[in-house]
Parts: sequence; structure tokens; C-alpha cells
Amino acid sequence: MNQTLLSGIQLSGELNIGHYIGAIKNWKTLQAEYNCLFPLVDLHTITVMQDPAQFRQCCYKFVALYLACGLDPKRNIIFCQSHVPAHAQLAWILDCYTYMGELNRMTQFKDKAKKHSTNINVGLFNYPVLMAADILLYQTNLVPVGADQKQHLELTRDIALRFNNLYGNIFAIPEPYHPPLGARIMALQDPTKKMSKSDNNPNNTITLLDSPDVIRDKLKRAVTDSDKEVYADPNKPGITNLLTILAAITNNSIAQLENSYRAIGYSKFKNLVAEALIEFLEPIQKEFVVIYSDQTLLKKILAEGAHRAHERALPTLTKVQNVLGFIPPTT
Repeated sequence: MNQTLLSGIQLSGELNIGHYIGAIKNWKTLQAEYNCLFPLVDLHTITVMQDPAQFRQCCYKFVALYLACGLDPKRNIIFCQSHVPAHAQLAWILDCYTYMGELNRMTQFKDKAKKHSTNINVGLFNYPVLMAADILLYQTNLVPVGADQKQHLELTRDIALRFNNLYGNIFAIPEPYHPPLGARIMALQDPTKKMSKSDNNPNNTITLLDSPDVIRDKLKRAVTDSDKEVYADPNKPGITNLLTILAAITNNSIAQLENSYRAIGYSKFKNLVAEALIEFLEPIQKEFVVIYSDQTLLKKILAEGAHRAHERALPTLTKVQNVLGFIPPTT
């Protein structure tokens, strides 16, 4: 059997080109090689207050974009985390096998607590345990992780090993999957930090649904440096970021792009990247409009995904409950 791979994205903001290059593009390849689950992690999302109407539509929008980008709902399991109660059930059990000191060391909690200082809730603190439940519930072998989630996956492994040492071989121990080039796309206005859908500055991101004029304007404003030559270098994070984006959407190497455009100048190079992005996103945006307009289809995909996810999750949850001594529910 193929190994199981799981990866989820929070339902907030707008999916951007960083999500496509760092995650969805790789998912399209991985769906042919692995048993893939792509949960829409709505339970994680509410650690920050959401507008209910926007939150609901964000779910449908993300599903439509997944499909428009090339993910096959028959080949993959695409579902809402909240539609499979086993996520919350296992999370509570794993809470009882996770130490406060471990969660206190999570740097992402500290960062988010500073950002959302008026809403430092228990869910935000407990976020990594729910993530562990998401992963362990499906006997996941591989988890694509960026630098910001690496610590959480390490905690997941620690929890799984602790539980297995007590009760036997209950959970598969997940390994990180390191995607190829382009896993980390940086902000346009501050190329030293990751492009994020929660960024308060819209000029930092290129969303998958940005119009051609918006894309041109954002690329025109993108921060570079005082040099004029186009080549990748740690001291040129802005140009390196634009080269990384262009390489990912054209399937060229950075070396090839450097050879072709080294002397073109920054202004022309930004225009070139903008036009390449517009051309790349056009078919995705057209397909999105068609899919997103069919709410019946989107609901059907989520319902079928939830059913398949439940069937995959139940054996693990049952095994955990049995070894702990819970009385099985009567039917």
C-alpha cells in the first residue's frame, strides 16, 4: 500500500502564490504517489476570532481553489476537520498524554500570543495537540512541514512514541516531508519573512484570485535592492524571492533564469514576473469561477470526503479507546 500523507491549511484569509508553490503544487504530484488527506482545518482556525459568514464561505472557496489548481477529490480525501468528530475526540485523549512544559516551549504560541494579545485562549495554547490528533488519527507516514510547523511535528512524534511505549504499536510515527524548491515564498514588501495570508499588508502577497492589474501593481512595488543584476544571493532576498516564484511557475531552474535575465534590469524583470504570474493564474481563476458557483458540488465533495475520512479515522480511535479501557458504545 502507498504511504499516507496529510497536510492542512487554516481557513482564513486568501490562498496566495506561496501556498500554491509551497504546498498545492507539490500535492498535485504527491496525489499520484501517496494516499493523501487534505483537511480544511477549521477547528484550528477559530483560535482567532472569525466572522461566521466569511468563515463559512472561506471553506467553500478553498475547496474550489483546490480543485481549480488540479487536486482530484476522488483520488484524495478533501474534508472539513470539524465534520469528523474523531479529531476532537482523539485530541482530548492526547491532551492527557502531553505535558504543560512541552506546550510552553512552542514558539508559535508565543508569537501568536503577542500578535493576538487580547485573545490568548486555551485553544491557541493547545493547538499543537489538535494537530497531533489530525496526523496520528490516520496513521500518517509523511507530513509536509515548513519551518513554522517543524516544532509541532516533533511534538507529535514525542506524543506518539510516549503513547506507543505505554500501550504498544498504536500510532505510526510520522516523518517530515521536505518539498523541493519553492517551499518558502517570501513577502514582497519584506522578503526576509514568509508570505502569509494573515499579513495585514495586502501588498506583501499575491493571492490566487488577484486581478492582472493588482498583480502588476504589487510586483512593481516589490522590495529589491540597490543592485541592477538579476541573480540569486542571500544578500539579495527580494530578487531571489522573485526568481524563486518565476522558477516555480515556469518549471525553469534559477540558474536558467539567471542566465536569461541577469542584465535585464529590475524594472523589466518585475514586469516579466508579473506577466508570467498573470498567465499562470488565468486558467486557475477561470476554473475557480465555474466550480465555486456550484455550491451543490462543493457540499457533495465535502460530504463524501468527511465520510471517507471517518472510515479511515474510526479504527485508530477505536484502538486507542480500547487500550485505555473505555467501554465500547452499543449500537
